[in-house]
Amino acid sequence: MIEEFERHLRGTNLSENTISSYLFAIRQYSSQYDGITKKNLRAYKVWLIENYKPKTVNLRLRAINCYLESISKESLKMPFVRVQQKAFLENVISEADYEYFKTCLKRDDELFWYFVIRFLAATGARVSELIQIKVEHIKLGHLDLYSKGGKLRRIYIPKALQDEALSWLNDKHQESGFIFLNKFGDRITTRGISGQLKKLAVRYGIDPVVIYPHSFRHRFAKSFLERCNDIAFLADLMGHESIETTRIYLRKTSTEQQAIVDEVIDW
Repeated sequence: MIEEFERHLRGTNLSENTISSYLFAIRQYSSQYDGITKKNLRAYKVWLIENYKPKTVNLRLRAINCYLESISKESLKMPFVRVQQKAFLENVISEADYEYFKTCLKRDDELFWYFVIRFLAATGARVSELIQIKVEHIKLGHLDLYSKGGKLRRIYIPKALQDEALSWLNDKHQESGFIFLNKFGDRITTRGISGQLKKLAVRYGIDPVVIYPHSFRHRFAKSFLERCNDIAFLADLMGHESIETTRIYLRKTSTEQQAIVDEVIDW
């Protein structure tokens, strides 16, 4: 069961993390239930809901549904549970902290990390996309990526960032290849980026809670909408399948909400 499913997954373009996660879910199900029946699947879903947060429940259900597709039992696929959206964005770096962070990194000649946060915040790239950027993409001014469904997503590199990055690469005498490498000359990992950004946040007195790669993608979206109120265009830039996902950036952050409440309410 599990071996066949793993072979099926290896034939897809799913990431290693996703494959591991899907296999874990199938092992978890198999350890508790004998056979694939509607009753067992329903019991597993109830057990998940009682023991996990909605996002994790949906991740497990996605794995089970993928397995059901692989054995041609699509009729048994289970609907996802609803994830309650918060009415605010939480733990997003402010524009002031972003500018301060950039200034500190540049001042201390931490140019590698300066460009990490610059590219994240100025392109809206996910960290997994960031590490795919090459010198060739910077010269071109954009990076083209294809989603699992074959849909093209273009990550644009703004002219000011393009010029600054090319100058940095020229000083390093790098003319081609991936730009974000570790000390061994290999592509840096997403975990390596996350860990070092936290350390740098502590060094400069910035709350580490707001310093993580996706926070800069949030910053990109917030800043974009403040300057160009075109949510459909932003959805394309972010690579969102649904514009509803992008609408969250129309909301205030929890910090912004608190500031407004403090200022407005005087009774």
